[in-house]
Amino acid sequence: MAVAMLIGNVPMQFKNKCSGFTYIGVLMLVAISGIGLAGVGIVWHQDAQREREKELLFIGEEFRLAIGSYYENTPSGTKQYPKKLDDLILDNRFPITKRHLRKLYTDPFANEDAWGLVLQQGQIIGVYSTSELAPIKTTGFLPQYETFGAMAKYSEWKFTYTPGSMPLMGGG
Repeated sequence: MAVAMLIGNVPMQFKNKCSGFTYIGVLMLVAISGIGLAGVGIVWHQDAQREREKELLFIGEEFRLAIGSYYENTPSGTKQYPKKLDDLILDNRFPITKRHLRKLYTDPFANEDAWGLVLQQGQIIGVYSTSELAPIKTTGFLPQYETFGAMAKYSEWKFTYTPGSMPLMGGG
């Protein structure tokens, strides 16, 4: 059945055999776009996780250096590690307050200040993320972190200071 339609001064004839073709084409376009966006989402998620890994490695090293500075710059007597992370920001053991760390960083994976603490006799010798995610990075670590490649989750990446493990620069 043909329907006549007046467009301008010329009547047009439409036949039903072409109806729905555009609709199917649009559906296919939407499906292909959805598949493409899903792939982009996976790549974006992995890229974001890699950036947070880099940030975790940087922040962990900052904490390790600050703990080492606190320990090595003990004013007198027996060397001490900090009892709380705030001691790294305001070290009141000196007549003039000393800062080993400018601020307390947040855990890039937990998005909070709550770090896991590696304790030895009630003193902090290191920190770690509380995230249970599996790391993407498995190679290319600094020599002191080579063991991180074998770890199954970020909470196993422990950033600890051991005396004599690094030369300290300036001390805060």
